[in-house]
Amino acid sequence: MFGIGMQELIIILIVALIVLGPKRLPEIARALGRGVGEFRRATREVKESVDLEGELRKIEQEVEESPETKGEKGAKEEKEAKEEKETKEEKETKEEKETKEEKETLKVEKEE
Repeated sequence: MFGIGMQELIIILIVALIVLGPKRLPEIARALGRGVGEFRRATREVKESVDLEGELRKIEQEVEESPETKGEKGAKEEKEAKEEKETKEEKETKEEKETKEEKETLKVEKEE
């Protein structure tokens, strides 16, 4: 118990009884007991809060590393690649139309 032996504890109680008196000693003991109880509750709440934050971080890491999340990232990349491909196709189609128009223009000019 706190590194205090039985003899030391008895000496502390006797000194407290002499200094505080028999009327105030029970009041102070009750107040001290309540204070210790409140302190224990507060430390337990802080510990639980810290534990919850640690668990929350673990869950966030698991979600980030899960295959489903990676699948979502892959789907996003796939969508971007598809959009890029469509953009390239649109450019190629536009260039082909321009090339055809130029050829037709040249043919018309040659015929004249």
